[in-house]
Amino acid sequence: MNLHVAMLSVHTCPLAALGGKETGGMNVYVREVSRELGRMGVSVDVFTRSQDPSIPRVVRLGERARVIHLAAGVEAPMARERVYDHLDEFVEGIEAWRIAEAIDYDLIHAHYWLSGVAALTLKTRWSVPVLQMFHTLGRLKNRVARSAAELEPAVRLEEETRIVSAADRIVAANVVERAELLRDYAAHASRIATIPCGVDTDLFTPGDRAEARRRLDLDGHPLLLWVGRIAPIKGLDTLLDAVARLSESGQDMRLLVVGGDADERTSGHETSLRQRIERLGLGDSVRFLGPQPQGVLPLYYAASDVTVLPSYYESFGMVALEAMACGSPVIASRVGGLVTTVRDGVTGFLVPDGDVEALAERIETLVGDPELRWRLGREGVRWAAQHRWPCVAEAVCKEYASLEARATAHLDAGRCHD
Repeated sequence: MNLHVAMLSVHTCPLAALGGKETGGMNVYVREVSRELGRMGVSVDVFTRSQDPSIPRVVRLGERARVIHLAAGVEAPMARERVYDHLDEFVEGIEAWRIAEAIDYDLIHAHYWLSGVAALTLKTRWSVPVLQMFHTLGRLKNRVARSAAELEPAVRLEEETRIVSAADRIVAANVVERAELLRDYAAHASRIATIPCGVDTDLFTPGDRAEARRRLDLDGHPLLLWVGRIAPIKGLDTLLDAVARLSESGQDMRLLVVGGDADERTSGHETSLRQRIERLGLGDSVRFLGPQPQGVLPLYYAASDVTVLPSYYESFGMVALEAMACGSPVIASRVGGLVTTVRDGVTGFLVPDGDVEALAERIETLVGDPELRWRLGREGVRWAAQHRWPCVAEAVCKEYASLEARATAHLDAGRCHD
């Protein structure tokens, strides 16, 4: 397919280390889909806001795919709400790049609402279609917010509504997100494509538990694994309470926490979690490992008895898919995309979010039943194999082809009128 795509990931770079405040599944998605599209013959330029003036302006992702860092505000990490104030500068940077490189982009693929705002401006200038993926939705996040500090700003809700109305096509990661777009944003059903997220099944593969524990210098205690951004919405507090309850009943297990900001040892939320650990007497049971390279994560999944995702909201749950690809059974909250990512009773278990007792009971059941863990792990590997990145990119490419065909037909119709 001879297409040139402007991929927008304004607030976070697909090359950034995972686990920090602004990095997670979206970074993986943009990186892997761009690489696969490049292999399929689509030229992809991923535009992102520069957060470090010392890094190269252009970085190759792979064949026909590259990341382009543009200055927009100070070249340093910035809160998302502040990035909004620099979107005009970001758009001008893209336009200057396009003119300097003499490139005509056939369409725009935007990720997250901030990118969607920039995409709509470029859509007007370039007269090309926009494919939008939100990854998370502000109205849903506000419904599960546990404090005023977690509420999304009104400007996000307003802009998401505008983007839904103006985008030519929207990609939802699952039927749950699709239903939210229809209900909360009055999206047109005909404009929504449902394409699940993916996993690298060459990297995330089953491994020998004993060997993985030896390489990670772990003992023989039952082992729980939590992976993600250390943020309130990820529900780590619920998991800590569940581990404390199990400890009180004589269950001696360990919890490894993978994630956090590499540039900031502890965020405010991580500090409160560490204080909670001390209050619960879990100092010897919980270890914060910080962010880990993607290449090391399969070892942790293989070493664990259970991977736990106790989130209050997840748009998809890419960690769950990675864990399943490695044969690790998953216990997750029955929220958002996790409802479809984790097959309850087949690849893992779903529990009500925030329900400490239900979570503790499922953990105890799985840890105490090796045969059940093996069965769930085996089914998880099979399920993950259906979500390989090449399959995701192929589905995205079909959406590109449809959008380009409609755009070309519209342009030709305009010429006929002339």
